[in-house]
Amino acid sequence: VTVKSSDKDTVRAAGEEGDNSPKEEPWETTLKTTVVDIEVGEFQGHKVSLWDLLHSHYIPEENRKELLELYEAGELSLEQVKTVVTTIVTKEAEAAARAEPEAPVKDSRAEPEEP
Repeated sequence: VTVKSSDKDTVRAAGEEGDNSPKEEPWETTLKTTVVDIEVGEFQGHKVSLWDLLHSHYIPEENRKELLELYEAGELSLEQVKTVVTTIVTKEAEAAARAEPEAPVKDSRAEPEEP
């Protein structure tokens, strides 16, 4: 009986640890549940969470870390983070879209020069 009792305690302890591990910080949950409309790039026509935008290729890692630290510390409001992130993503996606049509032209010009 003692062995079964301690087995149950062990299972409960492991379960409790498991419950705590995936638990998010409230600020993280807020970023994951706050969605915005971005009308550029691959996000066009979709509602995207601030978390996903922060972790997209449009936001450099240094900027992402700085924004997250400032938001977590309470130095930036959710609205400020939303404004900064959507501005960066919009500018970067528009710049990428403008650059795309030029890329095939540059490639086709480069090909005849090679032979």
